Amino acid sequence: MLTSKVAKRYAQGLLDFTNESGQTATVFSEMKDVVKLMNESQDLKKFFLTPYIDSKKKIEVAKEIFKGLSASSQNLITLVIRHGRENQLKNIAQEFINKVEDISGVQRVTVTSATQLSKENLDQILRNSNLVNTNANFDLQINVKPEILGGYILRVGDQQIDASVKSKLNSIKKDFHLN
Repeated sequence: MLTSKVAKRYAQGLLDFTNESGQTATVFSEMKDVVKLMNESQDLKKFFLTPYIDSKKKIEVAKEIFKGLSASSQNLITLVIRHGRENQLKNIAQEFINKVEDISGVQRVTVTSATQLSKENLDQILRNSNLVNTNANFDLQINVKPEILGGYILRVGDQQIDASVKSKLNSIKKDFHLN
């Protein structure tokens, strides 16, 4: 996922602040909750994306929705809305999570397959790849996308192994067109 410069800047500012104030762990956990809520609630996403609702109303609603969060997280959300960047709130929260995990040495691993993989198959993919350090901490995300037809796509950070049937078929198709 490409992250905007806006999300990176806000996330870095939040990280700098939480490092100075000793709140990184708390805000890290809360940003995970923000991402989860934004992923689960289409209504909240639509509300934040609606241009004709003024920022005061959005701040009021956000304060109610996120009232269980720390003052630091609430202040960030208010600041983001005041600056008209509420459409980037989920990206900012995710980028903050990524930055904290990078500092902690956590690898972000994504495995995409056409069907749900068994634990044995997943373990085999991870062990056989030189991209994943299975002895270190890693955050595993599994995606199922039937359109890849079979095989898998393994992504670790900015590196990727595409062992999907779809990419192999496209490669063969390209070879036929060149000859």
